[in-house]
Amino acid sequence: MAPRPLIDGFGRRISYVRLSVTDRCDFRCSYCMPTEMEFLPKRDVLTLEELDAIGSAFVARGVSRLRLTGGEPLVRKGFLELVQGLSRHIGSGLDELTLTTNGSQLARFAEPLFAAGVRRVNVSLDTLDAGRFRAITRRGEIGPVLEGIAAAKAAGLGVKINMVALKGLNEDEISSMASWCGERGFDLTFIETMPLGLIEEDRTDRYLPLSEVRRELERRLTLVPLTERTGGPARYVRVAETGQKLGFITPLTHNFCESCNRVRVTATGTLFMCLGQEDRVELRDLLRSGGPDALDAALDRAMLLKPKGHDFVIERRAAEPAVGRHMSMTGG
Repeated sequence: MAPRPLIDGFGRRISYVRLSVTDRCDFRCSYCMPTEMEFLPKRDVLTLEELDAIGSAFVARGVSRLRLTGGEPLVRKGFLELVQGLSRHIGSGLDELTLTTNGSQLARFAEPLFAAGVRRVNVSLDTLDAGRFRAITRRGEIGPVLEGIAAAKAAGLGVKINMVALKGLNEDEISSMASWCGERGFDLTFIETMPLGLIEEDRTDRYLPLSEVRRELERRLTLVPLTERTGGPARYVRVAETGQKLGFITPLTHNFCESCNRVRVTATGTLFMCLGQEDRVELRDLLRSGGPDALDAALDRAMLLKPKGHDFVIERRAAEPAVGRHMSMTGG
């Protein structure tokens, strides 16, 4: 039997789920969280078995792409076991099982991830300068991240780099990051900073519209627009000189919600239907008390609650964030 698809009230079919396995991270990136971030107690976090059950429930309803996130997913104890378990769905409804990582632990996980069925990873990397990297992450070192990226490529994993564009911090590295990725065969996606969660600095000081980033790139590269759409936030171009693909995620300068095909599940089992809204359905207690049937019914209710789009605004200094939860909590 064909799966019963998840279709929201606006006719959008949900085919992509971002499943957070932990809110913990070994970095403290300045645009993501405060320096003294308080993480969830372990008792509140889904077990590996519950994460598997929720991921499997989505696959049974027609979700073909599953991305494991955090926090930093590779710091979760037993993460590889979870990947190995979920990979049983690849080719049986699931087209892709992948993850987003900061790369700090990737060197030791690259080969086991490939062996478990992962074929592609997204690595967050906002600078190639060791000093800036330390300043942005507030505790990280770039060396292990670069080693992890190299190990992923050697293991056969496709690598895409995600770079948050930060005014006054890394805007002078836009072209050099594109070149570095192009030389290594990596695609690259630029992301505008998002107003999620309270942090120490004012995000308006770091907000860099990607229209400016694109103009900078076009001074030396030929960008050919691509028609492909993934249902996600990115708009893509091909660099004629290198063949690499560049993506632009613009939650502030261009609302990308009309074709949204995704939802997010936090490490506590909260299903958020939109990154920038508070509509939610709690899955953990339903799963524990009612099992798979209760979980399946909850997914139907969630589709009725999925909003048309977010309301991100970052124009006023000292404004409250669009939502109070941090990206590491939502499942970045």
